[in-house]
Amino acid sequence: MRRVLCGLLVCVSLAACQGEETETSPGYGLEGFDPTAVETQKTACEARGGTFQPGGLGGFMTCFETPKDAGQRCTKSTDCSTGACLARSQSCAPISPLFGCNEMLDAEGRRVSLCVD
Repeated sequence: MRRVLCGLLVCVSLAACQGEETETSPGYGLEGFDPTAVETQKTACEARGGTFQPGGLGGFMTCFETPKDAGQRCTKSTDCSTGACLARSQSCAPISPLFGCNEMLDAEGRRVSLCVD
């Protein structure tokens, strides 16, 4: 009888430790995880005129957009809205983000190599 009471006491104690799910809890164990996040990001990207596709070496879904000043002449990074002034053509980058290794002009107009993944 004593063992039965001890077993029952252990079960009741363990049951009391279980947390309750709240209305805001998604119920799949990852608080704050949004399973529709990719679709939401894609919709927002396309609404801004962007293209949602894999980018960089990791292949993560990225919103590629054409900056308003794409192709305009620049002599330093601050001349471009994205800060990406291509050294060879001395023009603002045609797309943002700009992946890979590129020769750029920095804020003082110096030629630098920038690699972005």
